[in-house]
Amino acid sequence: MIAGFLDYLSLERAYSPHTVMSYENDLRAFGAYLEQTERGIELKDADADLVRGWAMELMSSGMKATSVNRKLSSLRTFYKYLLKKGKISVSPMQHVSGPKKSRPLPQFVREGEMERMLCATAQREGWQGVREHVILQLFYETGVRLSELVGLNDEDVDFGRKTIKVTGKRNKQRIIPIGQGLADSLRRYMEMRDGELSALKRSTLAEGESSLRSSNLNPLFITDRAQRVYPEWVYRLVRKNLSQVVTLKKRSPHVLRHTFATAMLNNEAELEAVKELMGHESVSTTQIYTHTTFEELKKAYKQAHPRASINQ
Repeated sequence: MIAGFLDYLSLERAYSPHTVMSYENDLRAFGAYLEQTERGIELKDADADLVRGWAMELMSSGMKATSVNRKLSSLRTFYKYLLKKGKISVSPMQHVSGPKKSRPLPQFVREGEMERMLCATAQREGWQGVREHVILQLFYETGVRLSELVGLNDEDVDFGRKTIKVTGKRNKQRIIPIGQGLADSLRRYMEMRDGELSALKRSTLAEGESSLRSSNLNPLFITDRAQRVYPEWVYRLVRKNLSQVVTLKKRSPHVLRHTFATAMLNNEAELEAVKELMGHESVSTTQIYTHTTFEELKKAYKQAHPRASINQ
């Protein structure tokens, strides 16, 4: 039965010898499992429970979900072949789903590294330097998405209430409180930007060009040519500055969003409050950051506690 299936893969499906061997190994491994658990059961007589039991045993042995799913895919192809040949009437794989791949934990910047970066950018002069600093500060202190920062307008900043209004996914709006430090940085940036903008407008009008920033909306963050910043521009800015303080593989605006969430939870913020601030649809999305902070706690314990390495 296995031999006929392997010939089918090799001759009719033109699979490579290496791929055919992988299928053979998977089928023989499942056959060996059947012999251990249900003596006398052949591959064609296996049911969904036996397949699930095998998958669970593989996971328990430490095999990754991707490898288990590949082996289940081999069984799926095999039983599909048996159905086609009329050897079985129902595939045991019909109601079997593989294990879910584990989501990688979000990367974030440590508090000390963030403070070091913000201290460095705070020393920069000129409106462009202030612009860089306040963009990084806003990401870190509000957790906004890249698209949300790009879409901010002057009217979204309420200095009286110390809030910003952001438009998130599916045009859902939310209000985020800001601290006095960020409010002061924003006010300083806007004043310097407007002074520069007036000079740019005088220069371009004198040269006979059309006026800059002519949109009905007033974008909060603009490029040197007085146009709204765009995602690639902001991404490069964040990557450049993060590269100076961290060695993380990912150095994107989303890492700063992760950093905001992790910092909030590390300082005992309620999960529901963080969910609302970040604009998550479900608290389950926010919960992944609790895993991050727990992993940090475990790492700190292993490094610092004198008995942490015992019996490990």
